[in-house]
Amino acid sequence: MKKIFFCVIVIFFINTYLFPCTSAIISADASLTGRPILWKHRDAGEVENKLVHLKGDKYAFTGIFNVSDTLNKELWMGTNETGFSIMNTASYNVNAGVEWTGEKDQEGMFMKKALGQCATVDDFEAFLQSQQGKWGIEANFGVIDAHGGAAYFETGFYDYLKFDVTDKRVAPQGYLIRTNFSFAGEPEDGQGYIRYIETTNLFQTEMLKGGISVEFLLKKATRNMHHGLMKREIWDEYLPNDFYDDYFICLEDYVVRYWSASSLIVEGVKADENPEATTLWTLLGFPLTCLVTPVWIGAGESLPTVILSEDGENPLLVIWSLTLKEKCFPYVKGNGKAYMNIAPLKNKEQTGFLQKLIPQEDIIITKARTLQNEFYQKGVKKKEVDTFNKWLNSYIQSCYQSIIKEYDRGNQ
Repeated sequence: MKKIFFCVIVIFFINTYLFPCTSAIISADASLTGRPILWKHRDAGEVENKLVHLKGDKYAFTGIFNVSDTLNKELWMGTNETGFSIMNTASYNVNAGVEWTGEKDQEGMFMKKALGQCATVDDFEAFLQSQQGKWGIEANFGVIDAHGGAAYFETGFYDYLKFDVTDKRVAPQGYLIRTNFSFAGEPEDGQGYIRYIETTNLFQTEMLKGGISVEFLLKKATRNMHHGLMKREIWDEYLPNDFYDDYFICLEDYVVRYWSASSLIVEGVKADENPEATTLWTLLGFPLTCLVTPVWIGAGESLPTVILSEDGENPLLVIWSLTLKEKCFPYVKGNGKAYMNIAPLKNKEQTGFLQKLIPQEDIIITKARTLQNEFYQKGVKKKEVDTFNKWLNSYIQSCYQSIIKEYDRGNQ
């Protein structure tokens, strides 16, 4: 343990991997609503994502895939009809010094397979045991189920180590966080230590308020603009006067970065509630320019059209989100993608994208919560989901059209 924390200090001065992820598992005890939560903020080389519903070997599931993955081979986070959910973060130290001659980077295919077969955390561990040595994987897999189970599995080519989030000896505060290193691995080879410390501090402060909520994860954790090493909040440092008062920041080692592709918060159910009501709160685009789309696993193929992809085309929500994102990253040559202009996002005139999107997102959350409370007890009703999705598609489209039209008018 001393070796790990010593290396945390040393690693601060090392550049992080290009495509990192930040994640957390919150047990029912640490959740504000008493329901387990799975959260993954995904960074990836492919920033165009989509939501897909598929049939697995035993269970149907809904999850996030790359748009370019037209055959839907690699799932990056998702939930199945039993309420079992899975995600991962790449671990760069779990296989340190281990030889592997087969194919690597198979985490997406592995999670898709697991989601189609497993109903509980115990099922996943049994599946993991049966698959050891067969997959080129090096990851921290996070899973929850509809029975209160919640655990991380730090997994290498040939072995794994389980961290039970419901065990107070393992997770005293009822939650665990993982970025791009495994505690079971060699500290010198890990990545994401600054993001780990920043997210840990953020969670500890929030726990003083009573517990972790979906709203906190959406507004604070996945859109976190505080730097864990420099101890500064971007919005407090300088708030531009207006939309055109350019002010650039370097996003190195922030949770949010150019490569932030999507974020998924899975809100599970209590033991006496219908697992159909397991909710996927999905940010399918760049977190600072994307509205959340709530989806229930019990809805099956009844998904909002704005997050669906046809024939390899970007979902409408991704197109709109990336359109706004481009205004924040005007420089594309050299290291330009590391520098974000914050004026289009937040400014003193309150005309920023984020300043307009958050109140609109609050309306979506409120309407979804009303349905969610009904679904917990009675199960998901397709007619009500279809009505909600129809409204959601129209509402999201009008929100983005209004913002984009106003931006275009200001640049004429």
